[in-house]
Formats: sequence, structure tokens, C-alpha cells
Amino acid sequence: MSTTPSKTFLVCHGAWSAGWAWKKVHPLMQAAGHRLVTPTYTGLGERVHLANPEIDLNSHIEDMLNVIKYEDLRDIVLIGHSYGGMVATGVADRARDKVRQLIYIDAFVPQDGQSLLDLNEVARPRMQELSKTGDGWRVPPNPTPPDTPPVDVEWLTARRVDMPIKCFDTKLKLQGGPLTLPRSYIYATRITPADTFGPFARMTKSDPAWRYYEIDASHSPNVTAPETLMALLQKIAA
Repeated sequence: MSTTPSKTFLVCHGAWSAGWAWKKVHPLMQAAGHRLVTPTYTGLGERVHLANPEIDLNSHIEDMLNVIKYEDLRDIVLIGHSYGGMVATGVADRARDKVRQLIYIDAFVPQDGQSLLDLNEVARPRMQELSKTGDGWRVPPNPTPPDTPPVDVEWLTARRVDMPIKCFDTKLKLQGGPLTLPRSYIYATRITPADTFGPFARMTKSDPAWRYYEIDASHSPNVTAPETLMALLQKIAA
């Protein structure tokens, strides 16, 4: 049992994923005496039956705000992974009295009025084209990083589902002005060729308002390096 005071970690998961993707971190958090809450957004994971063309970034922000409300969460260490950085920024803005600090893991860091596709212009044509190939609104999952073990690739592939394109297109609207709470950025250094998150790593590394960290892992350390990620989260939260 850890001597660190117990914390509540709330995860805003990545695209095409869900709460299930944090399965390996739950026992590590429990062993350290912390609470890990990993809800699933509407239309993904075990809530895939609710998928529809109208789901957007705001739907997923509302999902998380309702978890905070109904689970009566407070003093939250809020985690945003990948697309979850968009969600977490919106959640932190609208639940300022409940969130103690914000941790981005290889994630998008939006400003007011920006969408994910504004932050990743390279992906815009491909995402929009992919969404048109099916029924006009679903974007199939990106490939898993090449260093993901085969057993994990099989586990992930069986569970990842398409994302509504509006989640990537919706512009974030901050309601309370710039965020001033403590923020940390974890950059996964085993980058994919596109290095989507390099610009955010460089921005946060050079900004004194941020604490910057690196992890020797590819894009989803919750899957490929859970123990290393857990140690880093404990260090930051403490």
C-alpha cells in the first residue's frame, strides 16, 4: 500500500476506444490505494448500440460531467488521452470546482474555438473521406502502433469501433475563460511517423505553466506500458 494520499483519477479515453482499454491500470491503481474511474463515451465500447450521426465532442463532455455529478467526484486528477484531451479540456472548463489537476497523455490540447481537425489538418481529408466510405458519418479506427504485442492487438481489434465524424469536427467552446489549474503533459516518445503529438510536446515543454514528462512507450501506454505509466501518474499527482 502506498503512503501517498488516496487520489481519484478520472480518464477521458481516446478515440475508437472506451473505458475497457484501461483494464491493465485498474489493479495498479487499486494496489496503490487510488480510485480509477474510466467511463465510456456514448456510442463507443459497451455503449456502441447508442452510436448515431449526431454524437459530437459536446456529447462526450456531457458524458463525463454526468459521471462527476452522479458519482459525486471531487478533487479529481483528470486524465485526457489522445482525443480525450479535447474532452478533458471541456470537462475541466465546466467543472472547475471539481478538478484539482489535468494530465494530458499524448493528447490534443485545444484552445477555445478549435476542433481536433483544426489541430490535425493533415488528417482532415483522410478522416472526411473515411467517414464517407461507410454510411457517411463513421470514421474507422487508426492502426495500432507497430510495437503493440500481438495479444494486445487482438484484444484491441476485437473491441475498437468507429467514431462519429462530428467528434473530430466540433469546435470546443470554453465557458469560463483560460484554464489556470495545474497541467502536465506526458509525451510518448516511441512516435508514429506522423508525430501528431510532437507539436503539443514542444509547446508544453517550453511553457512554464506546464509540467512536461516523457514516457518510453508508443501512443497508448495504458496498454503497452501500464506499470511505467502508473509510476509516472503517481509522481505527477503527488
